Amino acid sequence: MSYQWNWSIFSSPVPTGDTTYMGWLLEGLQITLALSLSAWVIALLLGSLMGVLRTVPHRGLSLLATSYVEVFRNIPLLVQLFIWYFVLPELLPFGLGDAFKQQLDPLTQQFVAAMVCLAFFTSARVCEQVRSGILALPPGQRNAGLALGLTLPQTYRHVLVPMAFRLIVPPLTSEFLNIFKNSAVCSTIGLLELAAQGRQLVDYTAQPYESFIAVTLFYLVINVVVMGLMRVVEGRTRVPGYIGSQ
Repeated sequence: MSYQWNWSIFSSPVPTGDTTYMGWLLEGLQITLALSLSAWVIALLLGSLMGVLRTVPHRGLSLLATSYVEVFRNIPLLVQLFIWYFVLPELLPFGLGDAFKQQLDPLTQQFVAAMVCLAFFTSARVCEQVRSGILALPPGQRNAGLALGLTLPQTYRHVLVPMAFRLIVPPLTSEFLNIFKNSAVCSTIGLLELAAQGRQLVDYTAQPYESFIAVTLFYLVINVVVMGLMRVVEGRTRVPGYIGSQ
């Protein structure tokens, strides 16, 4: 193999001289973390709300949540990203689109569009996890809450949703991991997250193996940390008598 390995490129200064190539990767890592975590918070809150609405005995609310899921789960992520970044600003009323394009710097535009896109795409999947968790509970739990004098919203808040979340920690862990991996798609609109910084490093150094090995290791570290944290959460919230309990 004639390839010349050169791991010292990471300590070499970039052409602008303000940082090193490893600095570029670390900047991309920061954007990936900020983007994924902020999108996950929105996705978890919105997905939980939609998941609850899918199980309520109100046909209109249930249909609204079902339509939401069908739209955001069945359109490819890349298409949604282009819609949020290129199409939606042209459709916003009252000059909001022009303000988005002209008053915000490009990095902020890319970050906001990517965050909203990831949040809505992931929330549709979280919605199905929450719905499945609620429907997996015995109907007696809802009936018991109502029999105690709780209203239906109170029954969801104090009985059904807390129990459902304990059951769906494993699938939520998968969705949490997926949002970090899906963030790599956001490089298509110019956002210099971790994967994009890796490609940029290749363009400047012509050392693809070192670059993408480093990027891969960063993603592996993220996955290991997330898995470790979620295992702790799963252990602390495990319900005796249910699948996976000890």
